[in-house]
Amino acid sequence: MKGVYIFLADGFEDIEALATADVLRRGGVYVELVSLDEEPFVVSSHRVAVGVDQSFDYFALHYDHGANEKDVMIFPGGMPGTRNLAQHGMLMNLMQEHYNEGGTVAAICAAPGMVLGQLDGIAGKRVTCFDGFEGILEEAGAVFEPRPAITDGRVITGRSAGHAVTFGLEILKKIKGEEKAEEVRHALMLETLEA
Repeated sequence: MKGVYIFLADGFEDIEALATADVLRRGGVYVELVSLDEEPFVVSSHRVAVGVDQSFDYFALHYDHGANEKDVMIFPGGMPGTRNLAQHGMLMNLMQEHYNEGGTVAAICAAPGMVLGQLDGIAGKRVTCFDGFEGILEEAGAVFEPRPAITDGRVITGRSAGHAVTFGLEILKKIKGEEKAEEVRHALMLETLEA
């Protein structure tokens, strides 16, 4: 799979999806929003309708085999959005294929546990997630750390909606490098929050 995609199912967490997309686009990354169904809009967990770039059926039909670490599949949290993603068999199969081919997977909040917890290759990876979902990851052999965001090889995880920008910056760093991530971080004036 070539490119960067954020997968949305009804009930996704608004901030985790949109802040991530925003950070990546600010960094010059062409990222597309993909809906699990054919509707042009997906409704978030807070009842916000968000337009998508393509449906999952279109994505699957045009799936380009072969990937490298700068090709990223991104899964936001939120309920029941995360559950809807995790129960979509074809999406989970494509995630595994993407990872096996050398692509990166990224998930935040509940999605590291419910989605990446299904990934063959998660064992031994350092990960974070929303409190209460770490057990799924630990059962799969991952190592939970309660940090805002973690990159371990081709697995990127974020803790919660409050850390969505940090999560987005971790993905941007993987795709465009440290300098571009710092440039976007500075443009967002994140340093003032830490002062």
